[in-house]
Amino acid sequence: MVPRAGLTPDRLTEAAADLADEIGFDNVTLAALAKRFGVKDASLYSHVRNLQDLRTRVALLAGGEMIDRIAVAVAGRAGKDALVAFAGAYRAYAQERPGRYAATQIRIDQSLIAGTPALHRTTEITYGMLRAYGLAEPDLTDAVRLLRATFHGYCALESAGGFGAPRDVQKSWDRAVDALHVALENWPQEESDD
Repeated sequence: MVPRAGLTPDRLTEAAADLADEIGFDNVTLAALAKRFGVKDASLYSHVRNLQDLRTRVALLAGGEMIDRIAVAVAGRAGKDALVAFAGAYRAYAQERPGRYAATQIRIDQSLIAGTPALHRTTEITYGMLRAYGLAEPDLTDAVRLLRATFHGYCALESAGGFGAPRDVQKSWDRAVDALHVALENWPQEESDD
């Protein structure tokens, strides 16, 4: 057990993230976290406001970790090579850090994340990769949504054992990323409202 004097918001957040990976993000409670530190629930409130505050902190921590991993993977790459690296790093994080990954999917008040370095870095890296396909707004936003929906849907189904066909899951993933590359290269032009 860690002594009470060692509690800080950062230590609690890291411990909650570890707990999420062990028991699932939805199962993380202040009581479970307090038990891990050998303290009463009430002693956590001087470091985090409530469970929602703790969950937001875990989401921000996980989002930063995930984009750091993606940034390393895509560094020096462009086009399909960058997309494959981005997708692979995304999926690996979801597989290796399931509780943290689940935290990245919660809705967070935009005012809480507007100035965070992780959000800026996520936007910079994701949009930078997509600009190599010649995309500009509003297509960038649409493409980000397509990638996120595809990657998250695949990872969620995979983690739940939702792929029962005998085809190798990695091969299906590779083909899905190939299909996304083709879609990005042939992005449909939006019709004018004139």
